[in-house]
Amino acid sequence: MIPEESFGSSVMEKRMQSAGLALEELLMTAQKQDCLTIGIYESAKLLNADPDSVVLCVLAADGEDDVGLQIHFTLLQSFCCDSGINILRVSGVQRLQQLLEVVDTNRNQEEHGDLHCILVTNPQADHYRLQEVGTYCKESRRLDQWVPELVLEER
Repeated sequence: MIPEESFGSSVMEKRMQSAGLALEELLMTAQKQDCLTIGIYESAKLLNADPDSVVLCVLAADGEDDVGLQIHFTLLQSFCCDSGINILRVSGVQRLQQLLEVVDTNRNQEEHGDLHCILVTNPQADHYRLQEVGTYCKESRRLDQWVPELVLEER
């Protein structure tokens, strides 16, 4: 590896880490402001009814080979691209559960909520963090990564 490649990958790792932290803060703030829509079907309904209210679509999966889920992701990605909505693919569903505190001991795993799709619906939801995540998406598209990916690390 030549020094330039090492420098480039280091810069990209820092950007990804910074965008991941910004996304975590954005999701927590948006949840407090009741500006999240969680779940594939709930998200599809909102995108159909009011796509202009959506500012970010987060698609989360941990290397799952579920064909049905991938079809849903493809349809959601297409709709979001057509509507000018930033999209992020995220691995780290466990971290999302921690952040959004969706685990309820009185419910079984299937009732926890579908964290595979999360929409942020308020442009004022922590504007600085939304701008940082949006910049990461824009830079990724400029580098021909049309659906940027982030890894959320468990803590």
